[in-house]
Amino acid sequence: MARKSQELGRFTDVALLVLISLAEGQKHGYRMISDIEEFSGTSLEPGTLYGALMRLEERGWIEPVASAERRKPYRITDGGRAALREQLATLRRVEQTGARRSLAWGPA
Repeated sequence: MARKSQELGRFTDVALLVLISLAEGQKHGYRMISDIEEFSGTSLEPGTLYGALMRLEERGWIEPVASAERRKPYRITDGGRAALREQLATLRRVEQTGARRSLAWGPA
């Protein structure tokens, strides 16, 4: 019996999704949640997002942007861009290895 992909759970790292979202430009939390859901299909709760934002800011990979509005926008830093490139390169290697190995089993 074939399993549906949603049954496998979520494989994505929230920090990676945030970096990808901010690579497009600065955003506040609600806009990041909407963007991430749009490009990845992953729905984040605000607490999950803000926990990731705190960790990313502590690492120096994102930083808050001054704003006159109530919402607090963030932007990716040069260090965050380097971390994102490195993580995406790793994911490409994982994807290529997985695709190659899955072919060894023949058609599904």
